[in-house]
Amino acid sequence: MPKKLEPSHPGALTLADPSDEGVEAAVEEFNIGAKIRALRLARALTLQDVARETGFSPALISQIEHNNVSPPIATLAKIARALRVKVATFFQEGDVRRRFEVVRPDQRRKVDRMMSRLGSRQGYAYDALAFSVRNRKMAPFLLTIGKDGEAPEALYTHEGEEFLLVLSGRAELRIEEDRFELDAGDSVYLDAGLRHRLARLGEGEVKVLAVLCR
Repeated sequence: MPKKLEPSHPGALTLADPSDEGVEAAVEEFNIGAKIRALRLARALTLQDVARETGFSPALISQIEHNNVSPPIATLAKIARALRVKVATFFQEGDVRRRFEVVRPDQRRKVDRMMSRLGSRQGYAYDALAFSVRNRKMAPFLLTIGKDGEAPEALYTHEGEEFLLVLSGRAELRIEEDRFELDAGDSVYLDAGLRHRLARLGEGEVKVLAVLCR
């Protein structure tokens, strides 16, 4: 059973903070920025329109559209909601409409080197585990929290539901005012509209299977 925590852990690492920014080639592989821009223009929305609905600045949205910023999943989830699409839309490749997909470890698409707005290393990365099946209802990711980085306190929300399974290491999950200690094998299912944050506990690396559904 997950163990509920009372005190905060200053050494914890935030897993996804909507204000985080970073640069990574994988964003260009998926061409996430171009997809966001195309969807925005197709819906006749300005940068200010998207910024107003997401709470991010127009400058940040522009940086994402030009693939200058590597956005955390929580950021993409808010942009997806503003554009009325699923997060999985940003991780689709090709025009083939497949009904199944096999992804080998060396075929995963990684987004890493996440940076905080203050310029320090987040130590957080995620691998997209599916990207060929179009119009899928789930978006699975392998999340890794490294040993380095700072620990912002911001909680985040996004549309839909979220499933987490800790594969290795120890993590802290905060949901609203509750804190839970999670060990390898522990899993969580939650309404992603609740303010939440997943963070590292201890000194070791943490790996988590995360599945977003909208």
